[in-house]
Amino acid sequence: MSGRTDSVAGPAEAEEAERAEPVIRHDEDAEFHDEARRARWLATGTGALLTLAGVAAALLRLTGPAPALVPAAYATGAAVCAAAALLGARGRTRRALWLLIAGTMVMALGDQFD
Repeated sequence: MSGRTDSVAGPAEAEEAERAEPVIRHDEDAEFHDEARRARWLATGTGALLTLAGVAAALLRLTGPAPALVPAAYATGAAVCAAAALLGARGRTRRALWLLIAGTMVMALGDQFD
């Protein structure tokens, strides 16, 4: 005889227990959705801000005596940050974070060529 109290009586009940969804309290579920919403807004806002900064820097460097590689690097970094903003808006915040890092690194690399 088994001393376990969480065992199920029969195979049909065991299948039903496997298919059952875990019980999540309402306040935990709401907290998770609020946190996910904040992450999406943060990724989208940061991506948009870095995109605007990259475009502005590319336009400023384009009018100056800098080599052509510098505004191209800023524009490329801005495009990567714009893609990150789109991914962040769709809920892919982890990928958006990595794209934001990559876009900022491309813009920083373009600044090194100046």
